[in-house]
Amino acid sequence: MLDGAVTDLDSEGDLMTVATATPSTASVTRLGARIGARIDNVRLGGDLDAATVEVIHRALLEHKVIFFRGQDHLTEDGQYEFAQLLGSPTTPHPTVTSHGVKSLAIDSENGRANSWHTDVTFVDRIPKASVLRAVHLPPYGGATTWASTVAAYESLPEPLKRLAESLRAVHTNVYDYAARTGDEQGPNAAAYRAEFESTFYETEHPVVRVHPETGERALLLGHFVKHFVGLSSTESHALFRLFQDRVTRLENTTRWNWEPGDVAIWDNRATQHYAIDDYDDQPRKLTRITLAGDVPVGVDGAASTIIAGDAEHYSIIENTQLLAS
Repeated sequence: MLDGAVTDLDSEGDLMTVATATPSTASVTRLGARIGARIDNVRLGGDLDAATVEVIHRALLEHKVIFFRGQDHLTEDGQYEFAQLLGSPTTPHPTVTSHGVKSLAIDSENGRANSWHTDVTFVDRIPKASVLRAVHLPPYGGATTWASTVAAYESLPEPLKRLAESLRAVHTNVYDYAARTGDEQGPNAAAYRAEFESTFYETEHPVVRVHPETGERALLLGHFVKHFVGLSSTESHALFRLFQDRVTRLENTTRWNWEPGDVAIWDNRATQHYAIDDYDDQPRKLTRITLAGDVPVGVDGAASTIIAGDAEHYSIIENTQLLAS
């Protein structure tokens, strides 16, 4: 008899073999109390079995960012085919179209994302997750840190929770970290930033969003925030720092030191991340495939609203159902 199979009778009363799902051998190791896990005994690819895909999905929702070692066999096509098992890939980026067809090259020659952010929050349909694969790593440095925006919200005292829940913020791509700091490291950084800002986007989001699958509440901030609605720039800056500092408390973060063959997946609805710029002028390249998400909804039930820019070409809007307990 085949492994993972049972016998049953067909319509004629004859004995037949029926395939059943084989339990996954994947093991999940927690890396911190609030964020991060490593998954072992998995070979990523488009042929991954359904049981293991479900283990990965559940671990991602619980731990916010998950890591895999030893995936040296993965190509861009294999990475894309695996990503399709978790959702619908977007085009690589709403504005940056010259750095990949299936994946976006995260290349130090184009600049360094050394600022805390949630990806692509300047559009209405914020991606739900990303799959990042190491391609070329520097001999030292170049780690990435992730922070749980759910843990950040949950750590707020009740008066600050209520304040955050009442606020909305405008996010825009012209407030990218490079534009703010003038830090354009890399030979192609200026051209990359110009392409990044080639189409103007502005979207108003709730500062606290409700996670569409878990029902958790998370702070929706990061370096694309321009200002809080109805507040002056000075007031906005003060409140941004108050809430953003909760996100980046060390207790709410996990740091991953990349090795060849590594893959990271993060829930973009529940995290921010920061690529640490501590590798001098050494080259560093990874490839990112992003999965379509939903339009955020606040605690009051009000969804995000578009101010400028149409992201329909970038991504579908995924309709996600709240998970049963």
